[in-house]
Amino acid sequence: MAGHSQFKNIMFRKGAQDKKRGKVFTKIIREITTAARSGLTDPAANPRLRAAVLAARQANMPKDTVERAIKRGAGGEGAEAYDEVRYEGYGPGGVAVIVEALTDNRNRTASEVRAAFTKASGALGETNSVSFMFDRVGEIVYPAIAASADDMLEAGIEAGASDVESDDESHVLLSTVEDFNEVRDALEQRFGEAQSARLTWRPKTASPINEETATSLFKLLETLEDSDDVQNVYANFEVAEDVIARLSA
Repeated sequence: MAGHSQFKNIMFRKGAQDKKRGKVFTKIIREITTAARSGLTDPAANPRLRAAVLAARQANMPKDTVERAIKRGAGGEGAEAYDEVRYEGYGPGGVAVIVEALTDNRNRTASEVRAAFTKASGALGETNSVSFMFDRVGEIVYPAIAASADDMLEAGIEAGASDVESDDESHVLLSTVEDFNEVRDALEQRFGEAQSARLTWRPKTASPINEETATSLFKLLETLEDSDDVQNVYANFEVAEDVIARLSA
């Protein structure tokens, strides 16, 4: 996948910068609540809830907080209903950006997202204005120590994965949306629980950008990610590793 390593580094960079645990918890709680509201309350029988609970565990969220969120989603504690909204637009340098949000006020969230794009000299577009540049796929991640690259490739092929990417830090296995649950379950039977397992948007190609554009783009992505309403942000850019190092310092 073009630009994968650079894009992954941005995701790692985001995690390192977002030190506000409360904000992370807020996003995960919203996802758990929405997942429990939209399906069964047993994570084993609700793939979306299972992914959210896994994310909560990775963030070291207390078990009782997770359980309360599930109960609220099931109607046990009168939880708020969040709407799922996707925004699409172009950031600095013409980079395509997809923003996924869970909100209890569509007008507020749309206004915040539009303002962020405008401030970054970007433009918010219509739904499906940039999503054609991405593939909607299942993504299952294991740490590199879980298996050798050859063993993970073999396991991925047997499980029905469409692609396997391995480096010194992790193994990333991709699947179609339809095959996601089956592939994840087969891999977990062999390697145990994944580091993360979710549906995601992967850019089909990446747009190379220079340091000046990267500086503006990163500010846009960070502004979007700082919103409690925004769950995920995806962009189809490629930037040199030395630029990432300088901007991450």
